[in-house]
Amino acid sequence: MNCDLCGKPGQLFKVELEGSRIVACESCAKYGKVIHEIKQELPKSTKAAKAKEQEMVRSAPKAPETIQIIVKEYASKIKNAREKRGIKQEDFAKLVNIKDSLLLHLESGKMEPNMELAKKLEKVLGIKLIDEIVLEPEEKKEGLKPHSGPMTLGDLINIKKR
Repeated sequence: MNCDLCGKPGQLFKVELEGSRIVACESCAKYGKVIHEIKQELPKSTKAAKAKEQEMVRSAPKAPETIQIIVKEYASKIKNAREKRGIKQEDFAKLVNIKDSLLLHLESGKMEPNMELAKKLEKVLGIKLIDEIVLEPEEKKEGLKPHSGPMTLGDLINIKKR
């Protein structure tokens, strides 16, 4: 078990911090109210297996991640495709089972469709509203200390010194 804030293993404490109960190491525990010390005793075989698992996680290459986004020009694409087919807004809204006002907001660009609606509009209108972007894993950046293990709360926030 590791600290929820910084990710360090070692002596851990159950701490109340900003109304939440977390597990923190000795150095992070000072930012909250210590409730109690966590007793942890692992058998030697478990310690070796855990160390091996952490080493495998550190050395495993990260696969690229694919995310889907709505194209920037979605509003004009929806409106132009609907008008090309000669369908009125009210009729088209009924066809895709949405309110007229929602279609008006989509076509004016005031509201972006969610993925489910974008896929439905793509299918009905025969247009492309969703782009897929492949995010390559970042290489080690200069000036940052290497991080191993799962992401912690400390990775997300900067702690202000009092």
